[in-house]
Amino acid sequence: MPDAEVQAALGHWAPRFIQNGVDYNDFARTTGRIEAWPQWLPEWNRAADAQAELAREADEAGHRHTAGHAWRRAAVDRHFGKFVWMLDLALAEEATHRAVREMRLAHSRLDPTAERLEVSIEGGTEYANLRRPVGADQPRPYVVLIPGLDSTKEEFFNLEQAFLDRGMATVALDGPGQGETGLSIPIRPDYEVAVAPLLDLLAGRPYLDHDRIGIFGVSLGGYYAPRVAAFEPRARAVAGISGPFCFGDMWDSLPPMTRQTFVVKSGARDDAEGKKLASQLDLAGVCGKIAIPALYVTGQRDRLIPWQQTARQAAETPNGTFLNHPEGNHGVSNLTYQFRPLIADWMADQLG
Repeated sequence: MPDAEVQAALGHWAPRFIQNGVDYNDFARTTGRIEAWPQWLPEWNRAADAQAELAREADEAGHRHTAGHAWRRAAVDRHFGKFVWMLDLALAEEATHRAVREMRLAHSRLDPTAERLEVSIEGGTEYANLRRPVGADQPRPYVVLIPGLDSTKEEFFNLEQAFLDRGMATVALDGPGQGETGLSIPIRPDYEVAVAPLLDLLAGRPYLDHDRIGIFGVSLGGYYAPRVAAFEPRARAVAGISGPFCFGDMWDSLPPMTRQTFVVKSGARDDAEGKKLASQLDLAGVCGKIAIPALYVTGQRDRLIPWQQTARQAAETPNGTFLNHPEGNHGVSNLTYQFRPLIADWMADQLG
């Protein structure tokens, strides 16, 4: 019987793994080998290493497409190994860098438009991946994709495709506390300070339509996205999935590994200080400032961020629309086929 941490990870996030590109067979084999939480990252590294070896073999044979998807699987396997695993921070940091490199290798083989961005912000440098619709012959609208507490831009390849297929470019961002940016810049509640310099950097790109910018966030990113919408005047539409109104409200009911992840990524000294910092991620007085169309989506079976938190975001947003699926889990990742197209279609409609 797996220990409590492993059971919690599988219970809360298993559909998300598959949704974002982990091969089901990798998932079954890898989790079948794990009985205790200390095994989690080493075993997912083992799975990622196997995918990386397949990628190298395909590269040597000149099969770039096959190699690209193997590199992509390696990156996402490795990401999910370290996403809330805080037992050995040096090992987790190494996995972060390797996942970034593997996704860059995937991009170079699968998407000729993909571009890595390095953005100077207060406190250091943040990183993003820009992708564009293939064959675009005119400036395209674009959507800034914001991860949550434990997600990163490397998790977003499939999500990006939903927007790309509808003619929108995507910019997946690791902001403060997220992915490789989070290795040097801690979480901060005013996430708009991460997006503003990104938009400044992109402003000179003639192939992007800077009058049609969307913002999308998932989980804790569903808190960050409304903040950006409230304080960044260049945004034209915002969508969030399973976002908290005040992250501190559910602190005591969060899985221990989620609280520990926030403590580490916020720079807190302990759980008590983590709860205090989490309470600063609060949209009180913020949603009322959002003057653009806003879509809020959640699931009634969300055991991480209660659906009422997301409902409050919508209720306090002047032009907010709220969708709550009675069978949906956190991030409605168990209903990807329904809500990923719905959100991408909605964003395409708003951005014209």
